[in-house]
Amino acid sequence: MAKIMHAQTVLTVDDIDALKEKTGETSTKDALAKAVTHYLECEYTQVEDMWAKKLEKAVKRKKKED
Repeated sequence: MAKIMHAQTVLTVDDIDALKEKTGETSTKDALAKAVTHYLECEYTQVEDMWAKKLEKAVKRKKKED
């Protein structure tokens, strides 16, 4: 069983609303949980230059399509 810790932070209402919209969740708790899970699992969070890596991947995919 995983240990659970309660965490708090201060965010603007606009940021919370944008996060809810982007994650498709209606509750703040679920939106934050989904965002944190995505961040931890995303392959780009450990890459120093995320945008260059994403662009490189898009170019490779485009070349395969052609």
